[in-house]
Amino acid sequence: MADPENILRHLYKDHFGKLPDSITPLPASGSDRKYFRIKSQDINMIGVFNEAVRENEAFIHFSKHFRRKELPVPDVFTANKEKTAYVQTDLGDDTLFSVLTERGLTDEVQDYYINTVKWLPSFQCEGIKGLDLSYCWPRKEFDRQSMMWDLNYFKYYYVKLTGIPFDEQALEDDFRTLLTFLEQAQADTFMYRDFQSRNIMLVHDDPYFIDYQGGRVGPLQYDVVSLLYDAKANLPQSFRNQLLAIYLETIKSHIPGFSMDEFLHYYPGFILMRILQALGAYGFRGFYQKKAHFLQSVPYALANLKALFAESNELPELPELKKLLQQEPSGTKISPPVHTGLNVHIVSFSFKQGIPTDHSGNGGGFIFDCRALPNPGRLEEYQSQSGLDDAVITYLKNYPEITGFLQNVYNIVDATVKNYLERGFHNLMVGFGCTGGRHRSVYCAEKLANHLNEKYGMNIIPEHSEKVNW
Repeated sequence: MADPENILRHLYKDHFGKLPDSITPLPASGSDRKYFRIKSQDINMIGVFNEAVRENEAFIHFSKHFRRKELPVPDVFTANKEKTAYVQTDLGDDTLFSVLTERGLTDEVQDYYINTVKWLPSFQCEGIKGLDLSYCWPRKEFDRQSMMWDLNYFKYYYVKLTGIPFDEQALEDDFRTLLTFLEQAQADTFMYRDFQSRNIMLVHDDPYFIDYQGGRVGPLQYDVVSLLYDAKANLPQSFRNQLLAIYLETIKSHIPGFSMDEFLHYYPGFILMRILQALGAYGFRGFYQKKAHFLQSVPYALANLKALFAESNELPELPELKKLLQQEPSGTKISPPVHTGLNVHIVSFSFKQGIPTDHSGNGGGFIFDCRALPNPGRLEEYQSQSGLDDAVITYLKNYPEITGFLQNVYNIVDATVKNYLERGFHNLMVGFGCTGGRHRSVYCAEKLANHLNEKYGMNIIPEHSEKVNW
């Protein structure tokens, strides 16, 4: 059986001339790819292991092509001869979605979105030029066959596994009607395929782009929809409209004679297609693979679809699909019950004052000792601040040992949260302690709360035992 860490360790050594100091697994994503942060004294990288060779070849080829086009994507430095492992640029941990979750839709976060939609036409129009389409995986065009795969994904992994009653022949008739409509849209640009906020990395406030290995030739509308109707991002409709207007203004400079009317005619149909595909993905990950947190995106997606059917006059008649999507999922055939009543109590504290008491009656959980981490409290300029202040956050964020510490915390807590959700437990306590209880422990508590909120949709507000607001 393959040992990803060992493979990546030697791949790194073969390319950079020395073994790395450490290789740390990163939290699992929605795919089967395994990611690792590879660290050495002067070179930090991301290692990827994935046994889907054609998917890897697509990512590697697209990355090199986009880099030549001066598009902001990671460099791929080396890959093994089997093409099951490769090493790429470390773009950090901040995604557009994680920043949105942490800060809310502030003016600064809105600017990140605006910059992102301004970059999209460059991928779509410049990225397609000279691209070797033989690397496209699993198909080089978003054609009728590709769309039918997505609709069947929705039918088999969402509709059937939720147990919603439906007329299968009538649903198939609606699928054919929708496909006939969407096939008429112009489709000759690069379609990123999964252009959503978790695949936009923020590096010094600039967007960088990842996970385009499913790219192919397709319509312009699909990628815009993927970003604006990203379910858990749950952008306000007014901001979606603003971003769409900015995108349309930008695309005009890339496509002479661009027809806005034609684009908008098919736009609602691609909203529908993308959300159906996403529901299929949530069903596959949540119902079939039993990753219950994916199901928390379903209500957002259904709300978007209900609004679409209520407001759009451009969609063809789809009576069975419309009726089906008005019904809330009432159960599943193979999944465990989705329990959303888990309360995670995250607290920061000073060891001088003792370990906090768990008042839930659950008997506690985890206590993580932050005292071995770099301490900004020893520096005069930070003594009157806390782990909630930007200067302290920046100080701590720049230490790789703190990032590694948190990654280990995430791995441990994620495994417990997943188990507790499946077993219907109601309480888990996680404590972070340091010397004064104001800097390192506060920062780590806040980071874990943001991580759990992003991954599981939990609304967690950490409790800080010491005075942190001066």
